[in-house]
Amino acid sequence: MVAETKYYDILGVSPSATESELKKAYRKLALKYHPDKVGTKQNPDAGDKFKEISHAYEILSDAEKREVYDQYGEEGLNGQGGMGGMNAEDLFSQLFGGGGGFFGGGGGRRGPQGPRRGKDMMHQLKVTLEDLYLGKTSKLALQKNVLCSKCEGKGGKEGAVQSCRGCNGQGVRIMMRQMGPMIQQVQQACPECRGTGEVINEKDRCKQCLGKKIISDRKILEVRIERGMRDGQKITFSGEGDQAPGVVPGDIIIALDEKPHPRFTRKGDDLVYEAKIDLLTALAGGQFAIPHLDDRVLMVSVLPGEAIQPDMIKVIPNEGMPMHRIESRGHLFVKFTVEFPQSNWTDEDTIKKLEAILPPRPTLPSFGSKHVDDVVLVDAEGYQGRNNASHSAYNEDDDEDDHHGGPGVQCAQQ
Repeated sequence: MVAETKYYDILGVSPSATESELKKAYRKLALKYHPDKVGTKQNPDAGDKFKEISHAYEILSDAEKREVYDQYGEEGLNGQGGMGGMNAEDLFSQLFGGGGGFFGGGGGRRGPQGPRRGKDMMHQLKVTLEDLYLGKTSKLALQKNVLCSKCEGKGGKEGAVQSCRGCNGQGVRIMMRQMGPMIQQVQQACPECRGTGEVINEKDRCKQCLGKKIISDRKILEVRIERGMRDGQKITFSGEGDQAPGVVPGDIIIALDEKPHPRFTRKGDDLVYEAKIDLLTALAGGQFAIPHLDDRVLMVSVLPGEAIQPDMIKVIPNEGMPMHRIESRGHLFVKFTVEFPQSNWTDEDTIKKLEAILPPRPTLPSFGSKHVDDVVLVDAEGYQGRNNASHSAYNEDDDEDDHHGGPGVQCAQQ
C-alpha cells in the first residue's frame, strides 16, 4: 500500500512499476508533451503538462524519494526536493541527450542537445619529402572499437539490459564520509554496475562481446597525401573514431611527420641544397648535377669567371616544393662548398702560370721602422694538445699564487 498515487497516475503506471517501466512511461509522455514538439499554439498547456510529468518521474526514479513518497505522500517530500529539484529540461536532456531545439533546430527554448560526441583519435604518419613533393596514397591500419554486430550494441538479448538499482542507472553513487566534525560528500563509481549504469544477467549476455556492447576491429584507412602538404599538417576522417552505444563517434586525425632528407632541407615552399664543387669549376665555370625529388636531374651550369665562393647562395627559380592546392612552386636555393686541392698538389711551373692568370696578389703595407720577422706556417696537429696542456698548467699556477697571496709576483720582480 502507498500513501497516495498521484505521481504514478501522472505517468500512467501502477505503484509496483519497475524502474524500466517508469523510464519507458516517462519517455513516451515526455516526447508527446514536449513544448518544442507540440507547440504552444496547438496546446498552450503542454509546457505545464511536461513539467508535471518530469517532476513525477524525478521523484519516482529516485529510490530514496520514492520510498518517502510511498510512505508519507507528497507532504513527506518537503525538504527533499518535492517541489523543486532538477529542471524539467535538464531531466529530459539526461535521457535524450543535449543540443539546440527539439529537432536539432535553434529556437529560444533549450531542448535536447543530442547524443554526446566521442573523443578524437590522433595518429602520426611518417612521410618522406618525396611523398610531399609528388603526392601519395598510403594505407594505415588502426585498431578501433565498433558496436558489436551480433547484439547490435545492446550487450545481450532484447530486454536483457536492466538499469542498475544500486545507482538508479547513473553509474555513480554519492557516499557520505565523516571526517572529524566535517561530513564529506564523495562521488564514486557504482560497484554493482562498474560505472556503466546497467546490469546484464550473465546467461543473457552476448557471446561475442560478453555484454560489453563493443568489440575491437581492424580498420584500414587510405590516407591521401596531397602535393605540397607540410610537416605537422592534419588529415581528418570524420566519424571514424571509436564507436559506443549512444555516442556519436569522434574523428580520426592523421598528423604528417616528415622524415629528414639526405640531400634537401625544406623551408616553407622552398628547398635548400648544399652543393660541393671543385675549385676549377668555382673559378673557371663548369657543370654539376642535382638529383631532384621527382627523378629528374638538374644539370646546373656555373658561368666562367663567376667565381663561386664558399657559403655563397644562388637560386634556381621555381624548382622548389609545389604549393598546396596552388599551381605554383617555391624556389631551390643552392649553398656552395668549394673543395680545394690537397697540399703540394702541383709544381712550381704551374704555380707561375697561375700567378700570370689569376689577379695579382695585394701589395703588402709598409711597416716603417718596425722590426719584421719572416716565419713559415706548419700544420697545427701536434701543437694544439701541447699548447692546451701548457695553458692549463699556467692557470693552475695562477690559482696557487692567488691562494697564497701572490708570491709569483715577487718572483717576477726579482
